[in-house]
Amino acid sequence: MRLTIFGATGGTGVRTVRRALDAGHDVTAVVRDPAGLPSDLRACADVVRADVMDPAAIEEAVKGRDAVLSALGTREGRAPTSVCADGTRSITTAMTAAGADRFILVSASGLHAGPGDDPFTRFVVKPLILQPLLKHAFTDMRAAEALTRASGLRWTIVRPPRLTNGPGNGRYRKAADRNVLGGMSMARNDLATALLDLAGDSSSIHQVISVAG
Repeated sequence: MRLTIFGATGGTGVRTVRRALDAGHDVTAVVRDPAGLPSDLRACADVVRADVMDPAAIEEAVKGRDAVLSALGTREGRAPTSVCADGTRSITTAMTAAGADRFILVSASGLHAGPGDDPFTRFVVKPLILQPLLKHAFTDMRAAEALTRASGLRWTIVRPPRLTNGPGNGRYRKAADRNVLGGMSMARNDLATALLDLAGDSSSIHQVISVAG
């Protein structure tokens, strides 16, 4: 596939770029600072330095791509932020202008407490601990999800749980429009695998897919 990845220098983004290149995909990594990508990835990917918040600046990077993935996020989870919503608005605007239509948004399972969660997670952990603690980041991500749904694109929203930096095991579980039972954590490497699988899976279009280790 021909892929464009935003948030490519973040924890999930770097791993997704690496997995995509290892799988033989044609990868464009859109970054603010190319130095944030490991040198071996810079040598293999098409690295585009651009402001993701400027649709005109990123339009060429999404043109003709089979899928566009956004792994944008904030490193300040407790501070007010709009980076995910603003980035999603810009990316989807650029995609519409460029005629690209397959969009994958990385969100978070903590946004939603519901079917698939065990009772303690559904009624205590998410509503009473996670959502108040990360309220600004979750507000931003809810807005990004709403923009994605309204974009008119062939979208998939992917909701992983708490992410870890371990090597992963090459496996993951998924559930459509519900949470993954017992899915409290996941290796970023396994999330990268899931994102690439879903990018090529037409059955996931217009669905919210929860994934977990």
